[in-house]
Amino acid sequence: MKLKFYAYKNCDTCRKAIKYLDEKGVGYELIPIREQPPTKAELKTMLANHDGNIRKLFNTSGGDYKDLNLKEKLPNMSQTDAIDLLSKNGNLIKRPFVIFGDRGLVGFKEKEWGERIE
Repeated sequence: MKLKFYAYKNCDTCRKAIKYLDEKGVGYELIPIREQPPTKAELKTMLANHDGNIRKLFNTSGGDYKDLNLKEKLPNMSQTDAIDLLSKNGNLIKRPFVIFGDRGLVGFKEKEWGERIE
């Protein structure tokens, strides 16, 4: 199984996740999330893996999220508009963002990754 691994090079959590995958011998394609955000189809797949909770896909502690006042706007935003916004701005996406087939993970929790990836 080869993962599509969207990451930001200066993200400590992404580096921890990469180290974890390397230690487990899991293959992945590393994609720079800021330069090449996930596609709308990948975002929809990830959304399905998070029970339709669009907020789980957002990097809520990021500067872009705060600058765009998404804490206020997101609850009233349509799912289509939110996916469109994420597909155009990788800074808004919670990372790491890993997709494999019809499954995916955002953020890095070692226990969850062990259950879902290995």
